[in-house]
Amino acid sequence: MRKIWFILPFLFLSVGALYAQEDASRVDDRNLSSRPELPKTNPQDEIITHQAYTISFNKASHVANWVAYELTAGETVAVVKRNNKFISDPLLTSCTLSNADYEGSGYDKGHLAPSADMCFSYETMVESFYLSNMSPQDPGFNRGIWSKLEKQVRQWAIDNKAVYVVTGTVLSKGFQTIGSNGIAVPSRFYKVILDFTGTEIKGIGFIMANEGSKEPLQHFAVTIDSVERVTGTDFFFQLPDDQEKSIEGKVDISKWSWTAAKSRSSKK
Repeated sequence: MRKIWFILPFLFLSVGALYAQEDASRVDDRNLSSRPELPKTNPQDEIITHQAYTISFNKASHVANWVAYELTAGETVAVVKRNNKFISDPLLTSCTLSNADYEGSGYDKGHLAPSADMCFSYETMVESFYLSNMSPQDPGFNRGIWSKLEKQVRQWAIDNKAVYVVTGTVLSKGFQTIGSNGIAVPSRFYKVILDFTGTEIKGIGFIMANEGSKEPLQHFAVTIDSVERVTGTDFFFQLPDDQEKSIEGKVDISKWSWTAAKSRSSKK
């Protein structure tokens, strides 16, 4: 029995390495100009491409503008467990973020790209805990309505085989900051989701205040155009113009399932 338990950790690491190799090759084969999930980038911001997501980091506010990635149904199946090790992003050059920035602030280190979306390899799980992927979130928000939305998006990836996801921050004038690095506290957060796999491509957006809420997720659903007006970000601009206008200008919540994602079987 001891021999079996000794071998198992190495087996899991090997499985994670295989997933990482597949994921790394996917990124290498797709340059930024051919990735339809990416919004238009701002040359003033620092753009970082990790294995599973791309991040636009705001050099002035020391918080991400957005993270973007494709989430497939297969990637929602946990190969590795959440590691809870928040660390500096080795590719971030504009500043050095620290766990100390959050200590005593009253805010959670809230994921933009959720760790549960990145559980398909050891490497992507590590990357999900880079501090560049964190934003100060009210605990009631992070552990409540925001968590529900993250689970719902994973269910949509399962339902539709794959979705594009962009998650970001909204800053108000005179925003609060925390820590010695002056990390901005967003007043709101957003997600935009594009289902591109079915016979009818559809999109949906969400804008939520950085506070707890007991409202249903449907209450926060908006058009992607609405999110663009609030953020000034151009999403899914690589779609044909007429298609982009149609998808982003309307939202029909009846076309989306509203059952929170169920727990998927873990391979670990």
